[in-house]
Amino acid sequence: MSRIGRIPVVIPSGVQVAVADGSVKVKGPLGELTLALPSVVNAAVKDGRVLLTADLKARKDASALYGMARARVNNMVHGVSQGFQKSLQIVGMGYRVEETTGDEHKGHTLKLSLGRSHPVMFTVPKGLKVVVDPKKTLITLSGRDKDQLGQIAAELRGLKPPEPYKGTGIRYQNEHVRKKAGKAAAGAAGAAGGAGAKK
Repeated sequence: MSRIGRIPVVIPSGVQVAVADGSVKVKGPLGELTLALPSVVNAAVKDGRVLLTADLKARKDASALYGMARARVNNMVHGVSQGFQKSLQIVGMGYRVEETTGDEHKGHTLKLSLGRSHPVMFTVPKGLKVVVDPKKTLITLSGRDKDQLGQIAAELRGLKPPEPYKGTGIRYQNEHVRKKAGKAAAGAAGAAGGAGAKK
C-alpha cells in the first residue's frame, strides 16, 4: 500500500485543494469534501498535484493507512469534479419503487413495495441525487462522496437481498446472482442421476 500512497493525485481544472491542520479539503463543480488525515500521514499541494508522505515506522498499519489516505483523496478529487454513480435493480412480481419527496439538498424518501404487507420507506440522505426509471424498477444514485454512495446503496440492497432460488429482490445493476436449484429440481436431478447409475 505504501507504493500506492506515493503516487501523486493530479488536480484537474476547476478543482481546488487545500491542506490545513491535518485535513485535506477538496472543492469543485459538484461541491466540497474534507478528509481528516491519519496522524502518520501528511499532505502538501505542489505543481497541481497532491503529494502524500507517511512515517511508515510509526505504527504497524502505517502503510495501509498511507495507501488508504491516497485512495480517499483521489476519490474526493474525482467526486467533486465528475461524481460517482451506482444503480440498483428491483426484480420481482409487483416489486417497485417510488420517490415520494425530496431533493439533493434535503434528502429523498423512497417508497418500496417488496412483497410485504406494508411498503418500506427508505430515506436517502442529502448530498445524493436519486433517479427512478419510468418502470419503477431501477434506482440510480449519484453523488460526490463515494463512501456515502456505497453505504446507501448497500443499505438499499439489504432491504431485500436477491433471493437465491428465484432471484427476486434488490440487486446492483449487472450483478450476477448465483441461483440455487429448488428442492423439486434437485430431487429430479438426483433421481435422474440414480437412474443413470442403475443402467
